[in-house]
Amino acid sequence: MQPFDLDTKTYTPSASRISSSSSTTANQAANRSNNLQSTSKHLSGKKQFSSEENPASQGYASDPATLEEKSGNSEKGDLQAIAPQHNERATSAATKLEQSENSNIVAATGGSGNNLHNSEASSDADEDKQELGFLPVLRNRNFLSLWSGQVFSQLADKVYLVLMIAIISTRFQTGEQSISGWVSAIMMAFTIPAVLFGSVAGVFVDRWSKKAVLVSTNLLRGILVLSIPFLLWLTQDWKPLVASLPVGFGILLGLSFLISTLTQFFAPAEQAAIPLVVRREHLLSANSLYTTTMMALVVVGFAVGEPLLALADVFTSGLGIGVGMGRELVVGSSYAIAGVLLLLLKTGEKLPDPEKEPPHVWQDLRDGLRYLKQNHRVRNALIQLVILFSIFAALAVLAVRLAEIIPGLKSSQFGFLLAAGGVGIAAGATLLGQYGQRFSHAQLSLCGSFGVAASLVCLSMFTKQLWVELVAIALLGGFASLVAIPMQTTIQKETPPEMRGKVFGLQNNVINIALSLPLALAGVAETFIGLQAVFLSLAAIAIAGGVLTWYICRTETQTVN
Repeated sequence: MQPFDLDTKTYTPSASRISSSSSTTANQAANRSNNLQSTSKHLSGKKQFSSEENPASQGYASDPATLEEKSGNSEKGDLQAIAPQHNERATSAATKLEQSENSNIVAATGGSGNNLHNSEASSDADEDKQELGFLPVLRNRNFLSLWSGQVFSQLADKVYLVLMIAIISTRFQTGEQSISGWVSAIMMAFTIPAVLFGSVAGVFVDRWSKKAVLVSTNLLRGILVLSIPFLLWLTQDWKPLVASLPVGFGILLGLSFLISTLTQFFAPAEQAAIPLVVRREHLLSANSLYTTTMMALVVVGFAVGEPLLALADVFTSGLGIGVGMGRELVVGSSYAIAGVLLLLLKTGEKLPDPEKEPPHVWQDLRDGLRYLKQNHRVRNALIQLVILFSIFAALAVLAVRLAEIIPGLKSSQFGFLLAAGGVGIAAGATLLGQYGQRFSHAQLSLCGSFGVAASLVCLSMFTKQLWVELVAIALLGGFASLVAIPMQTTIQKETPPEMRGKVFGLQNNVINIALSLPLALAGVAETFIGLQAVFLSLAAIAIAGGVLTWYICRTETQTVN
């Protein structure tokens, strides 16, 4: 016999005694169930014997076949009458057994079982309340690895363009020659892989390890950038091959094409890795942080690129490494650091099967398109993103004309207006990551679409007032974050892991096309119908996209209900 607990003065039985008590109760319940079954059989047999012995007393016919049929019906009826009673008693016995076991466990734990359960539930509820916002995302080591890799990788992307301009201006531009043609060629070399390989890259990303893709693409881009000084030195005395085009500039075009191609693999792998390392309830905050970082790096990368490269040249010259190598060293090292940081990433995905057949590219592309056709939410979210990026691409062109007509600004200062949009996006993404979990994605998208439309209307009405335009563009960016981030989160949540590479590859492809078309059409439209009419047309498109998203989500919710 166990001693009394001196602290609580409560008798605490041993574990063996609890087990013995539970076994005894279970045996009693089993015996009781067997007795009920025996009673049921006995009553059925007795009823049948009574009917066969004196059929006339029951009012049955004397025909033997009729007697046999009636006897069978009587037996069936008796069994049906007794079966519910038997089931009820068996259920009661099982309930008593469960209650007995629970009471024994409560006694063994000093009667604190319910209190412990309630305490755990309360603790979980409190934890859920505290786990909103950026804090749980920033405590996630895998996301920190992915995020830090994003910072160095995207910073290198922006500074690389500054590096290309610096090399062109010092090596290939002559006299009064405009640099625009050289820069446009570099931009074309960057754009073509996005259109050609954006979707195809997503197919391979689905078959490969996301971590391997992220690490290898950064390291390879770093190696390509670091090879620029050597290749330019090697070909400096070579004769032009095509239309007096310097061989060195052709090398820059080729390297830019290769770096952009590797970026097409990096982008869908990065998007597909976020839901692998972040819980579903934290995806909105993670995407908010991702978007905030991306927009901040657009501003910071182009702003600090030139002084950073100049400082690197001074530093390497002082060390005697060589003039002009410091710039490539900064960009290449940034890619390399991103690759090393991503080595710490653990996605938890299964390693790809080396014996698995190679991907059927066209079949997988059709699978991705078929999935978008069948999943209305993902397809509509993608349409929303295409509309939003088209509006911002058009705004980049229209901002030049807007800066030209605003008093006190020059057309070359249009970046001042676009910077206000970047600030608005960063602010909106920050607020959304902290408080956006309280609303549905459809509600956020609808609110953001109407806000974008209202901002565009404001831009069309006050085209000559600088501060009003700055506020309107900042609000445009803030409301745009209410559309872009929830829609990107919807795509990540709704898309199964085996389809994410295809879907994100298609997303990058159509967004790159959406960015290209407005760049060509917005200026032409402004010439024919005017600046105000173009802004109002974009506002109507934004409202249509928001209402469409809200209507589809509402219709599907009603169908499910």
